[in-house]
Amino acid sequence: MTLTILGIESSCDDTAAAVVRDNEVLSSVVYGQTDLHADFGGVVPEIAARAHAEKLDHCIEEALQNAGLTLEDLDGIAVTAGPGLIGGVLSGVMCAKGISAATGLPLIGVNHLAGHALTPRLTDQIPYPYLMLLVSGGHCQFLIVEAHDRYQRIGGTIDDAPGEAFDKTARILGLPQPGGPSVEQAAKSGDPKRFNLPRPLLNQPGCDMSFSGLKTAILRARDSVVAEKGGLTVQDQSDLCAGFQAAVTDVLIEKTRRAMQLYLDLNPTKRSFAIAGGVAANGAIRGGLMQLCAGLETDFVAPPLRLCTDNAAMIAYAGIEMMQAGHRDDLTLSARPRWPLDQRAAPMLGSGKKGAKA
Repeated sequence: MTLTILGIESSCDDTAAAVVRDNEVLSSVVYGQTDLHADFGGVVPEIAARAHAEKLDHCIEEALQNAGLTLEDLDGIAVTAGPGLIGGVLSGVMCAKGISAATGLPLIGVNHLAGHALTPRLTDQIPYPYLMLLVSGGHCQFLIVEAHDRYQRIGGTIDDAPGEAFDKTARILGLPQPGGPSVEQAAKSGDPKRFNLPRPLLNQPGCDMSFSGLKTAILRARDSVVAEKGGLTVQDQSDLCAGFQAAVTDVLIEKTRRAMQLYLDLNPTKRSFAIAGGVAANGAIRGGLMQLCAGLETDFVAPPLRLCTDNAAMIAYAGIEMMQAGHRDDLTLSARPRWPLDQRAAPMLGSGKKGAKA
């Protein structure tokens, strides 16, 4: 059954709309908010929510126009219903509800993390089950993806996600936001061995990760250099970035190796490992994981960079799989700040007073 779905994404600081028909992305529009948050060193939820409310209708209109379609040509509307910054999620959900109520189109509430996890199905049509490393600014976890609504989490971060650690490292070193691209660019001319930085939890069994201590180690290394020299040179920044990036890469590769063994124990017919999320755009991390998969004779799947960061095409595609399985929501659909994919797994440690982030 061919389905044409409008996707809406507003869980953080990107306002996005897309139209997807089966596995074809007919249009994808993303309005970023980097300039709005530049002076604050991170995303301000209230500013983000207000920007979503102002831009959503324009974003949707542009996505439909680029696809050469109207609302009458759609089969449904898929919208991120969580997890994320609640003001932004609520903006998208209310917008989708309004369109659904006005047109009678089916409404599908999508888990933002499921959108990332199913992206390799959109881009490469890989079969279930596959191992997914979802690594972004707010989330980091290993998932065995068994179906569009069935996920087994076998590890994750117990504190800062890698993307969050990249952003904090950039702030510590005086680099611009978003931190991921800034740190990666600076690391290209740096010496990754100059500073002896930790590889947290590598001496612990299992697939859980921690990046908070690594961020603290960067802070102490910076302070040591500043105390010795009276400031940081460009080369100091580059060396610290290179050391940080190498440490994150080493942790992700080793933990992926362990997760891969658990996945391969299932004896999948086609062995596939996929990576998604904003940090998947990092070249050093991608390269290391590609080498690991080659050694284990496992297919490595990484979506195009534009589909690694937050976008609405992944939400639309997740909506397609959900609709094909008979899923529908109604106007009681709620925005959810927290929404774990694996409902059976215990909450991750260090997730805060309000519960697990993912």
